[in-house]
Amino acid sequence: MLSAELKHRLSAIVGDKYYLDTPNELYAHSYDATPIFQAMPDAVLLPATAQEVSAILQLANEHGVPIVPRGSGTNLAGGCIPVDGGIVLNMTRFNRIHEIDSKNLTATLGPGVATAELHKAVEAEGLFYPPDPGSMRISTVGGNLAQCAGGMRGLKYGVTKDYIMGIEYVLPSGEILRSGGKNVKDVAGYDMTRLMVGSEGTLGVITEITVKLLPLPATKRTLVAYFHNLTDAARTVEQVIASRIIPATIEFLDQSTMKVVDDFAKLGLPLNMKSMLLIEQDGSEDQVVRDIAQIEEIAWLEGAADVQLARTFEDGAKLLAARRSALAALSRLRPTTILEDATVPRSRLAEMVEEVERVAEKYQLQICTFGHAGDGNLHPTCMTDERDQDEIHKVERAFEEIFHAAIRLGGTITGEHGVGMAKMDYLPLKVGEGGVELMKRIKAAFDPNNIMNPGKMFANSARRRVVVQQ
Repeated sequence: MLSAELKHRLSAIVGDKYYLDTPNELYAHSYDATPIFQAMPDAVLLPATAQEVSAILQLANEHGVPIVPRGSGTNLAGGCIPVDGGIVLNMTRFNRIHEIDSKNLTATLGPGVATAELHKAVEAEGLFYPPDPGSMRISTVGGNLAQCAGGMRGLKYGVTKDYIMGIEYVLPSGEILRSGGKNVKDVAGYDMTRLMVGSEGTLGVITEITVKLLPLPATKRTLVAYFHNLTDAARTVEQVIASRIIPATIEFLDQSTMKVVDDFAKLGLPLNMKSMLLIEQDGSEDQVVRDIAQIEEIAWLEGAADVQLARTFEDGAKLLAARRSALAALSRLRPTTILEDATVPRSRLAEMVEEVERVAEKYQLQICTFGHAGDGNLHPTCMTDERDQDEIHKVERAFEEIFHAAIRLGGTITGEHGVGMAKMDYLPLKVGEGGVELMKRIKAAFDPNNIMNPGKMFANSARRRVVVQQ
């Protein structure tokens, strides 16, 4: 609990309007998009400047009060849960794009800018910011940075870390620092910018971001291929890449996901098919036409049952929008939807999907699988009910097997969602105990009093599930 004096001092920093501690506000900030995890903060603050963030962190550090940075709360790893109470630092007032620099191909903005708003603003200037997480209409660029979000265009263009050129950030001590900038080349010392990307709010608070932009592709075209089995779909992905074609998007949906998405979006998908690939290419007109024709030929050669080209840009956009709706469509089936992101080398894609199916059958669970086939990033999604503790226990065991399978196939426990609370038990599987200890020492250097998003990433004690503090 915060003392009356500390509440007064914090309120004075941001103003009474932006110091929130009503039951409704506290409850609204007690969870994120991850099911099962929940805990109540003591207060929610909405700062608007780096100086306000600095003053808040200095006070919190002095009094040992936890700080949980938060954007729009679309996190899927329990990263925004205030497990030890304290202050949720809502950064959505940092919502201005300060500059679009067409000469240097950069944009500078606050962390509270919605990802889709950045897309819209730069595309109006004929420029392109590729990272496109599924939650991009709601999620903030700061949140994308904190989790190193990916998206459907990851195969060709990379993920958030590949576009962060510079940041302003505040340490728990209150010190305001900058790293990186507009320079294409900059190797002056440790790369603090890259270290902060994906740090999940455990090291400091981002207050300004400079991102790299690209020229907007001249055109794009979309193709969909349907398969009677998983192996032919996976082999098609392999052969497309082996042919030196790098599509903007290669998305995979299994039969179960196809059925749910079709019921949701009314696309008329052939539901007797075992799987489908949704492939988009962008670039110059000649290159796109050439690539799409070659991809179509490869799909037929690798056993596709049917291949269809989207007739118009709008038809292609509709297909991609339907893919983005997969989580929303699946979440209609049962009260609780748990979406994960086990990732493997794309050559092991079919094996990983088969492992998910085996695990689902073993535990008698409904698990649908979709994801980014081009980069091996799968989203096995379990529809369940968190009120049924026996079933939730089975879900936990099932996902543990899925993560072990991903590691066994040369993959990782998370490709784009982050560790947070949901996967901190499994982090040693990927980085080893020595890697975890090194990360802890880095955190201690930044945050010696452990006020920054405590209870995340490192499993110091038993995982806490539903921890609602009254």
